[in-house]
Amino acid sequence: MILAAGLGTRMRPLTDTTAKPLIEVAGIRLMDRQIEPLIEAGVKRLVVNTHWCADQVEAHSRGIGGVEVVFSDEREEVLETGGAISKAASLLGKDPIFVVNTDAFWAPGDSAPLKALADAYDPANADEILLLADRERCLGFSGKGDFHLSDDGLITHRGDDPSAAWAYAGLRIAKPALYAEYPPEPFSAFRVWSGLLEKKRMQGLPLDRFWLHVGDPKSLKDAEMWLRCFGA
Repeated sequence: MILAAGLGTRMRPLTDTTAKPLIEVAGIRLMDRQIEPLIEAGVKRLVVNTHWCADQVEAHSRGIGGVEVVFSDEREEVLETGGAISKAASLLGKDPIFVVNTDAFWAPGDSAPLKALADAYDPANADEILLLADRERCLGFSGKGDFHLSDDGLITHRGDDPSAAWAYAGLRIAKPALYAEYPPEPFSAFRVWSGLLEKKRMQGLPLDRFWLHVGDPKSLKDAEMWLRCFGA
């Protein structure tokens, strides 16, 4: 599931007439920086949700080779990170899926983190597993962190703590059925996560790459500079 429906308000004016996933970072579109590793990892089918500049996103996605592309149309109302999966559940099937944000990527941009996440995922012990970025090895993320990570891979939310070492890196493995229990209305994935965290059914895997979050024009410029300097 490629989450490509966001309005990209923090990226304005670049997103006034362009979908954020189509913005180029060092000559490669944001969504392609995630899709290329997915195809390399063996993914054969993408479900892409669309809202803002939907025609642009669909036209670009249809040109992606080596994979089937299906669209979940959210033109009437953007459904956020949870509602998007609820609406697309019938397209996603029953098996666990990768869920991918399109405003962040890792470098080097190979498929190893995807394969590592799939290898680490054990549905007997967790319903969802998140790729986590070390706040000390990232660019463009100024938050206080999202999760604490225990030695056995379980995660807990930062909550009221002043900081947490790990940030959600925008990639996870999830079960569509957990989201299909809710109506296809706007809601954050945290509606599902809160229950899973309470039941200790969420795990995290550290990303062993540098992580770049591209949320606004400044972080876009910073990411391009970093990529030029390090040749990633």
